[in-house]
Amino acid sequence: MDNAGLARVFSDIGDLLEIKGANPFKIRAYRNAADIIGHMAERVADLTEADVRGIPGIGKDLAAKIRELVDTGELVYFDALRQEFPASILDMLRLQGVGPKTVGLLYAELGIETLDELEAAASDGRLRQLKGMGAKKEQLLLRSLAEHRSRVGRHLVGRADAIATRLTEYLRMEAPEATIFPVGSLRRGRETCGDIDLLAVNATDALMPHFTRFPDVERILGQGPTKSSVLLRGGVQVDLRVVAAESAGAAAQYFTGSKAHNIAVRDIALQRGLKLNAYGLFRVADGEYVAGAAESDVYEALGLAYVPPELREHRGEIAAAATRNLPHLVERSDLRGDLHSHTTATDGKADVETMATAARDAGLEYLAITDHSQALAMANGLDERRALAHATHIREVNSRLEGITLFAGIECDIRADGTLDLADDCLAELDLVVASVHSAFGQGEQEMTDRLLRAIESPFVDIIGHPTGRLLLRRDPYALNLERVLDAAARCGVAMEINSQIHRLDLSDSHARLARDRGVKLVISTDAHAPAAFELLRWGVTVARRAWLEPGDVLNTLGAEDLRASLRRHRVTG
Repeated sequence: MDNAGLARVFSDIGDLLEIKGANPFKIRAYRNAADIIGHMAERVADLTEADVRGIPGIGKDLAAKIRELVDTGELVYFDALRQEFPASILDMLRLQGVGPKTVGLLYAELGIETLDELEAAASDGRLRQLKGMGAKKEQLLLRSLAEHRSRVGRHLVGRADAIATRLTEYLRMEAPEATIFPVGSLRRGRETCGDIDLLAVNATDALMPHFTRFPDVERILGQGPTKSSVLLRGGVQVDLRVVAAESAGAAAQYFTGSKAHNIAVRDIALQRGLKLNAYGLFRVADGEYVAGAAESDVYEALGLAYVPPELREHRGEIAAAATRNLPHLVERSDLRGDLHSHTTATDGKADVETMATAARDAGLEYLAITDHSQALAMANGLDERRALAHATHIREVNSRLEGITLFAGIECDIRADGTLDLADDCLAELDLVVASVHSAFGQGEQEMTDRLLRAIESPFVDIIGHPTGRLLLRRDPYALNLERVLDAAARCGVAMEINSQIHRLDLSDSHARLARDRGVKLVISTDAHAPAAFELLRWGVTVARRAWLEPGDVLNTLGAEDLRASLRRHRVTG
């Protein structure tokens, strides 16, 4: 069981305990455990129980439960707790705006156990019998239900990648000589995935039975010599295909997609008297094999430059490949710093020095510490006095820490009226300001647009953090005229963030490309709250590549001093 799976179990226990009305300290212990496990770099499943007990915040009882879950795949305590409630009750917690207390109230007062029952109660007005449940809340619930149903069967790219990685490692134990890799939407770097598709080249007949014996398989959907499908615990379907070496490139191209990209490529093949399928590229006239062992050979035989998987969405890449004019896409190795991170000064899990050391170990040359401002009270946000004292501390650490440069920054809240959460004279003393929306997400488009425009006009704002406020599979972007916001950002020299947290990836690829096209610089940041989070930069880079971004489009590909000079506060803008 991977860290995400373990964290999910302990998070569910915390939710069920809150629905039950259990001791708040007990609830907090399980939620803290979920948070700690979810942010760990090491695989908890590989640790001994003694090692787990040594993790800060994990005591003897929790360590034993973690070991039980890892060793058996089950947890007696969790199973017993679930028996106290209908199996479907946790589904309601997946709805935006619905917490454990609300679920407990709905269950206790109206006997609501399922999403269908909740929708019926919201539609016929029964929810209004409950305290705090008016017409507005009903409409919000109905909208959340509709959004939830549109997302069923989708999985965050980071979760899909973790499953694919674990499965690939498992399969290689049986077939070390085989080449095994993901294809489909996961290989293209889509922000969410449906089924996970794996391709195996040069595998023996023993691979398929080994695949269907994977420990997390809940049900075998189909099994054959070249293709098998399984359903894993958690509702993820995985398909494995085995192909011969001479077809490896053609199969990788075919199964990676997208459908629209493949149709366009096949049309080019037909125009040249060729036929392209998962087995190779062939002449129509005599069926002679032309190419197929490598993807690059397939594209070259069609007169196209090799198209990176992230670009295969039929958004102009075919024409660019035909004229050898594809972009030189940004890579993880191009990033020299991270401009959004948090420490224990607010809601982070490690102190300044620990975060700085972790960033340095991740290969970064600089790091901006941007803890929250005071409006985010639940995160222990900083007021002016604490913000300046924190900046002094960051600079002191910077003066003695070798191998990395620290910027003393802040993630400053943009209030509902567009004003900033800290005074200008405080912001002026900092090295960098990321301004973000963390509240009043329900504002109308005009109000939210004006709110962001006012923040951008501040001479002390350098970057807009997670600009559309979305949480993938949980919350849609807030209403916003993004074009107006981007035009203002270009005029004022304010950068837009690609937030690498897998539940954000905000800006999206299409919005990041729009930003670049309108003259806005981007930054790729982790929003790291723990040392292990610097690994998330890969997902921000994936978004940037899907947005056709080159290194010159991304500010944090610059060295520290060039980056400092390029920040809005140090530039003369119109």
